[in-house]
Amino acid sequence: MPPEGRPDQDPNWWRDEVVYQVYIRSFADSDGDGVGDLTGIRNRLGYLELLGVGALWITPFYRSPMADHGYDIADPRDVDPLFGTLDDFDALVAEAHELGIRVIVDVVPNHTSTQHDWFRAAITAGPGSEARERYIFRDGRGAGGEQPPNNWPSLFGGPAWTRVPDGQWYLHLFAPEQPDLNWTNQQVWADFERTLRFWLDHGADGFRIDVAYSMAKPPGLPDVDLSLLPPPGVLASADGRFEIEGTHEVHRMVRKVLDEYPGRMAVGEIWVDDPEAYARFLRHDELHLGFNLRFISAGFSAEEVREAIERSQASVAAVGAPSTWTLSNHDVPRQVSRYGGGALGVRRARAMVLVELALPGVVFLYNGEELGLPQADVPAHARQDPMWERSGHTVSRDGCRVPVPWQGDAPPFGFCPAEVEPWLPMPPEWAQLTVEAQLEDPESVLSLYRSALELRGTHPAFAGAGLQWYGAPAGCFAFRRKDGGLICALNASTEPVPLPPGELLLASGPLVGEALPPDTAAWLV
Repeated sequence: MPPEGRPDQDPNWWRDEVVYQVYIRSFADSDGDGVGDLTGIRNRLGYLELLGVGALWITPFYRSPMADHGYDIADPRDVDPLFGTLDDFDALVAEAHELGIRVIVDVVPNHTSTQHDWFRAAITAGPGSEARERYIFRDGRGAGGEQPPNNWPSLFGGPAWTRVPDGQWYLHLFAPEQPDLNWTNQQVWADFERTLRFWLDHGADGFRIDVAYSMAKPPGLPDVDLSLLPPPGVLASADGRFEIEGTHEVHRMVRKVLDEYPGRMAVGEIWVDDPEAYARFLRHDELHLGFNLRFISAGFSAEEVREAIERSQASVAAVGAPSTWTLSNHDVPRQVSRYGGGALGVRRARAMVLVELALPGVVFLYNGEELGLPQADVPAHARQDPMWERSGHTVSRDGCRVPVPWQGDAPPFGFCPAEVEPWLPMPPEWAQLTVEAQLEDPESVLSLYRSALELRGTHPAFAGAGLQWYGAPAGCFAFRRKDGGLICALNASTEPVPLPPGELLLASGPLVGEALPPDTAAWLV
């Protein structure tokens, strides 16, 4: 039976929460098959409570042939046996709620799997059938229809069209195993609404909407200017393959459903650079939150980070939505490696999480970042990301998806039984980065996260949404939370700089006397 309890009744909990993303395959394996699962998450809920997060976002765990590790969904209203059962999900939600942790699930409205009953029916039914109208099938160009209907490439690399035996082509903006749905078809709308209600009735506290800008397509599916499109693995802001205005109608439907379930929310994956276009997704009758991908894209530079903060806040101000902040997820290289790798990357990553957690709004953490994990160097023969093959072996997201190391001094570090190979190989040098190795070390990355999260959740200095910027030396910045009074200073320069006045709450690394060293951040009141 669906769980009944809820953490608390604050309908606006989502406005300033810390959400922890679990890439389900890589968090904790409970049944010894080398792949993480729902019971594995449930078994580690005590760790999440200890860490201090208030919500949990789980990547897709639905029935799937796993061509894209669950983002190719064959049945969106059932649990894949690889990850457990629906009863396991209900038990996870119930126990998370008992601990005061909310549960957000991933939904994928743009496409299904080719193994979905609808797509199988479409292939059997043939051209012009009602079954094909649920997807985007077209005749090809050329005398025999041997050319794709247009010149669109896939975001995973290669063409965005695949031909079926009767000669027609179907659109897939991602992998060929992920055919795009036709959002002009009312059956598609009704089925997605059914999926939303199913998981809400099973206790989900909200949804993360995958590629939330992608559902509607431009009328006629015209060719695009290929010179304006990004390379494989880099999502476009808004190019000719997307008809953004039509997608807003989908989000209005989602919001209407959510408004029937008080305290539930939706956050969209919105790769849109234009601030006004981004803000339109967050109007009062659309999504509650949008992922802020400008912050994750900023380099370790005071100027870049400040610009990302200011532009991000400005983009949501007009619609009254909170800002969101994240430094990593399952699609981008881990921040330790992005910021230079090694000891330098760790120092900078420690500094940036203090900047992130000092900001007003919602913070999304990615499993393993609290351990200071670097991007893993996965051998080519072990890579499983479909983008690896389709990009001509130039793009792979496997390195940020390697399982979390829990304990012990050798792989698989407690992620799965010692005699089992994890689904992606784990670096032996992670022995010093396990949860066990860091938990009692006051200088560890994990201890820094725990201290910062506790302060953020309990100290009155973190109140309010406004920021005030201070003057600062070149390569540095400092801001103050207007209402609470917290001061956050970042030194991204090459020399120590004086700390702003105030009592030190927390620093990302040792100070140099009364000065803030390079690659370090501090909180003061």
